[in-house]
Amino acid sequence: MDLDRAYARIIQFTLILTVAGAAIYFAIGGWRTGAGFLFGGGLAYLNFYFLKRIVFGLSDAAGGKPPRMGSAVVLGLRYLLMGAAAYAILRVSEISGTAFMAGLFAPTAAVILVILIELFYART
Repeated sequence: MDLDRAYARIIQFTLILTVAGAAIYFAIGGWRTGAGFLFGGGLAYLNFYFLKRIVFGLSDAAGGKPPRMGSAVVLGLRYLLMGAAAYAILRVSEISGTAFMAGLFAPTAAVILVILIELFYART
């Protein structure tokens, strides 16, 4: 399995699941639940993106390249910024907290889908 190809699939599935989930939540519960899922999926996507950059930066450092200083800052501030965004969404806005929390699991579902696809195609 090529790591770059798997990463591209995870990104594609994350975006597809976020948009599809937001549309389903919008159809079932209205704009508050649809927006909640969309914001949750978007925040989870950004978290996954920053994690990827940090991990790939560490692998570059193991290969002899010096690590970027910005990676440490992003690693330290990422959860603080995500927590502040989640607090603002859940406390200040009218967006559904349950749908927001469900949207946070879009990358997890995407990873599981990519694993299942790789397992299926490995047998054929």
